[in-house]
Amino acid sequence: MADIRFDDKVAIVTGAGGGLGRCHALELARRGAKVVVNDLGASMDGSGGSSEAANDVVKEIEAMGGEAIANGSSVTDDAGVKKMIDDTMNKWGRIDILIANAGILRDKSFSKMTMEDIQLVVDVHLMGSFKPIKAAWDIMKGQEYGRIVVTTSSTGLYGNFGQANYGAAKLGLVGLVNTLKIEGAKNNIKINAVCPVAATRMTEGLMSPEVLEQLKPEYVTPGVMNLVKEDAPTGMILSAGAGVFSMAEIVETKGAFVGQGEALTAEAVAAKWDQITDKSTQTHFNMGGEHGQNIFARVAEAAKG
Repeated sequence: MADIRFDDKVAIVTGAGGGLGRCHALELARRGAKVVVNDLGASMDGSGGSSEAANDVVKEIEAMGGEAIANGSSVTDDAGVKKMIDDTMNKWGRIDILIANAGILRDKSFSKMTMEDIQLVVDVHLMGSFKPIKAAWDIMKGQEYGRIVVTTSSTGLYGNFGQANYGAAKLGLVGLVNTLKIEGAKNNIKINAVCPVAATRMTEGLMSPEVLEQLKPEYVTPGVMNLVKEDAPTGMILSAGAGVFSMAEIVETKGAFVGQGEALTAEAVAAKWDQITDKSTQTHFNMGGEHGQNIFARVAEAAKG
């Protein structure tokens, strides 16, 4: 199997001053990419900020003979995101890869969570991915080439106590991927999501040292490289952790036609509940239109008797 290389490619990695983002940036550089190391340098809850972490990663890349520049913009700031894109284009004239990785936590039970806790987490995780992708999108369209990865979470896919803000933002990213995989197809722009389990600042207090040792962030990065390579998939959610990789999908049961008009009552739905929720008929839809087709297929079956 041929080596995965990124020679002559330009990559932006947000939140790359440490943890997962640093590992992604270093591996891209090892494989030939020129890398923009973006990191605000904020604390885990989003306060403060310094570009020192980004500069340190740039030094690591340069020490291995690679090319990189640091950027200290906040991914929530329109002017900062524009500067990140402008700096990249002024330096190298193109953007091939964008890995949206920046994140913070404001974990609290929903009763104790403030609107500031909600807004800030949504701004960083959801809007902080939207904004760089939006800023790079037309550049990638003009190049007829783009590879994008957003960072979702098992909290978004499945839930987790105390993370309503984080989970909502992370599942929102899956919705972004589901549409951009369609819009980007004609211009060779592929977009995927990684769902990592890794020992980072955001998880170090949640697990034992023995477990954390198996969850090194560098154990996620090889999967991400496959999401941004030349023949990458698109629209995929890749779960990754401890050297294990799997694919996650949103699925829907075949369902049942219950009735229309006066025949359609709450009791009629209840009578067919077992058929409606029959998991043996689950399937994955590739776009919203297929969801509608499934509904009308059930209507057509009922009409035939």
